[in-house]
Amino acid sequence: MKERLTRIASSMAFGLVFGVLVIVLAYNFMSSPREKVLQNELEQYKLQYKIMNDRMDKVQKVLADVQDRDDNIYRVIFEAEPVPSEVRKAGFGGVDRYEHLEGLANSDIIINTAKRLDEITSQLVVQSKSYDEVFKLAKNKEKLIASIPAIQPVDLHDLRRIGSLFGYRTDPFYKVIKFHEGIDFTAAIGTPIYATGDGVVEKAEYNNSGYGNEIMINHGYSYETRYAHLSKIKVKVGQHVNRGEIIGLMGNTGKSTAPHLHYEVIKAGVPLNPIYFFFNDITPTEYEAMLEMSLKPSQTLD
Repeated sequence: MKERLTRIASSMAFGLVFGVLVIVLAYNFMSSPREKVLQNELEQYKLQYKIMNDRMDKVQKVLADVQDRDDNIYRVIFEAEPVPSEVRKAGFGGVDRYEHLEGLANSDIIINTAKRLDEITSQLVVQSKSYDEVFKLAKNKEKLIASIPAIQPVDLHDLRRIGSLFGYRTDPFYKVIKFHEGIDFTAAIGTPIYATGDGVVEKAEYNNSGYGNEIMINHGYSYETRYAHLSKIKVKVGQHVNRGEIIGLMGNTGKSTAPHLHYEVIKAGVPLNPIYFFFNDITPTEYEAMLEMSLKPSQTLD
């Protein structure tokens, strides 16, 4: 009995060792049907992850192209500032936004993917808002074009000459060099003076500082124009005027040495050279001649 029990125990021990060995070998070198299914699913997940990242790469390239067009084409056309890079690349969420994704077997992959998706989403939101702004600018573009000063305030048929151009000139009263902030147009007293762009009259009165009878028109978009030394004012404060509408008559009022119109174009409080805004009136040859004339020293009429 003892020998039989010993043989049985030995057989069981051998069988147990053999079984454990088979299980270890099977576990490490053979796959069960369930494991094969899981392995196939994992391979599919890896493939789909690669495809998804490739698509996100393409989306980011398209988005970068859209952003570049927005900043360097659309916003340039409508005279808008580009969207700052720090706004486009702004962070998304807090530092612990992805805390719930940590501790998983593939946490790094999942977190990196989530971050890329959040970055793309954030940039799309910024771009969408930018296009909303550009759309509004486009709707107002027609109004902007009509408002910007774009013609001469004196008809070419009535114009005798341009007495003085924009820049440093000799003051006729004090005989010192002063900056002349506009252009002097000479014509007969009573010659019609025209609004050079659509706008609202914000000043129509006698100016004691030397401009005489003066009209100021606010064209919006930070543009203003000044018409000085008029003999008669034909508009009132608050009145809306259109480009080409008669607003006054040529005169010799205020600090003036001869009948003329002193005309200024002002943007955001800064005087600009009015000849840059005569593109609806003069030819390229005439424009070049005026630019050359503006560089020569002369004396103003006011």
